[in-house]
Amino acid sequence: MDSSPTTPSRPLAAVAGLLATLAALAVGELAAGLIASWYSPVQAVGDTVIVYTPQPVKQFAIDVFGTGDKIALIAGTLIITGLYGVAMGLLGRRRLRLAWVGVGIFGAIAIACSIHQSDVPASAPSLLTIAVGIPVLTALLRRAPAGASTPADAVEAGGERRAFLAMSGGVVAASAAAVATGRVLTGRRAASVADTRRDIAEQISGAGSGPPVGSATERALGQVADPLPPLPDGVDWEIEGLADFQTTDADFYRIDTALAVPQIDPTTWSLRIHGMVDTELEMGYEDLLRRDDLIEADITMTCVSNEVGGDLVSSGRWTGVPLANLLAEAGVQDGATQLVGRDGDGFTTGFPTEVLDDGRPAMLALLLNGEPLSPERGFPARTVVPGLYGYVSATKWITEIELTTFEEFDQYWVERGWAERAPIKTQSRIDVPGPLEQVPAGEVVVAGVAWAQTRGIQAVEIRVDDGDWQQAELAEQLDEITWRQWRYRWQAEPGSHRLTVRATDGTGEVQTEERAQPFPDGASGWMTLLVTVTEV
Repeated sequence: MDSSPTTPSRPLAAVAGLLATLAALAVGELAAGLIASWYSPVQAVGDTVIVYTPQPVKQFAIDVFGTGDKIALIAGTLIITGLYGVAMGLLGRRRLRLAWVGVGIFGAIAIACSIHQSDVPASAPSLLTIAVGIPVLTALLRRAPAGASTPADAVEAGGERRAFLAMSGGVVAASAAAVATGRVLTGRRAASVADTRRDIAEQISGAGSGPPVGSATERALGQVADPLPPLPDGVDWEIEGLADFQTTDADFYRIDTALAVPQIDPTTWSLRIHGMVDTELEMGYEDLLRRDDLIEADITMTCVSNEVGGDLVSSGRWTGVPLANLLAEAGVQDGATQLVGRDGDGFTTGFPTEVLDDGRPAMLALLLNGEPLSPERGFPARTVVPGLYGYVSATKWITEIELTTFEEFDQYWVERGWAERAPIKTQSRIDVPGPLEQVPAGEVVVAGVAWAQTRGIQAVEIRVDDGDWQQAELAEQLDEITWRQWRYRWQAEPGSHRLTVRATDGTGEVQTEERAQPFPDGASGWMTLLVTVTEV
């Protein structure tokens, strides 16, 4: 037996294990705050869980938590880690060295996850969790008193318990200070990026609307030779509850694999274009923002995880460099069939190079709605390709574009069973009234959006219960790569009613009724909801 001279009570041993875990994680957070490239243990483990979680579990998390799936993952990771710490504390009551081994195993897992996500130096915070966790656990267990069996033992135990509580309080205070300091350091990095974005935004807003002139170093940041006019009247009906035609950055959906949003300094960032090209290229952020071939395009983006009637779809005005122009400068070699985008953590997307030849405004995007991309949207740069689901085309925080073939490389989600090609399916959604909403009898405005990027929407129909399909009124169609608002004036009679919507794309093909889950190439089916009509 390798226990301390007195065996701690079970409750105090559990507390010791939990506090030792807290201290270890806190030091890891502090270390990660000191060096931008280091991974905190929680982030390292969480990011790895994202990578290896089975697809049905991932889809369940998105369905249940939506864009809060990462918060749920962090909370789950912390809970499991805390329970593990409690177990190590209980084990250490009588087998202290085995508890040391348990702490070492946890640290080794975090180290391996850090190296998998980045490199060996990134694992330094996880190594510190072992260096801190073992001595703190040992000290707390040796200070924790055993249960009292006699009055004299109770008196002695009372003093030991006060000493244990004092040490525990010190561990909690030190841990809180370490976490707070780590957060402050991380926040300073984020604030620095925010300041840089704000400075860029001010330069862009003062650039004027004239054509770009001068050399690349003299040209104004973000200046577009042929800027788009404001959105025309008639594309956005501004109906309460109906999705705005143009989504704000704050409301834009976010689905990606990053547990913590990368905070990237654009002054040190660069994009590399390589692979099956004649000339490798590397360019910085300002180089791209000062180009004279920047374009603007209104583009609606859709996540492949979007369920029928879901809200993982948003629309905005993007500014960037045409991908076709960048590839022309690099010189794409014969046989290159796939464009792979890669971020700094190794996440990849991949789509056919042929889609760049049909005129769609696929771009390396730098701005959204006239502002530099926010970190959540991919600052400093990302790819945006109309008509393709994001998992094959939208690389946030992009650092590389590689030209290759589908035979040579499977991108991140294809490796996990998703379809290799991912054109967006025709979909329609009812925004108002909401599911199970009560509305008064009489005229009720039913409204929503429909999309079929690169094909456009030519018709939307509504059916009440099992009645005939009725034509809905369509808002103006801006172009074929954005969604389209629709509305239907329904003379509603009291009772419970079922509303169903379907769309017809610009080619005349009617949205399929066949129900399919998002995996492996996007959901399909008609959206149906129930509403209750009340007497006036």
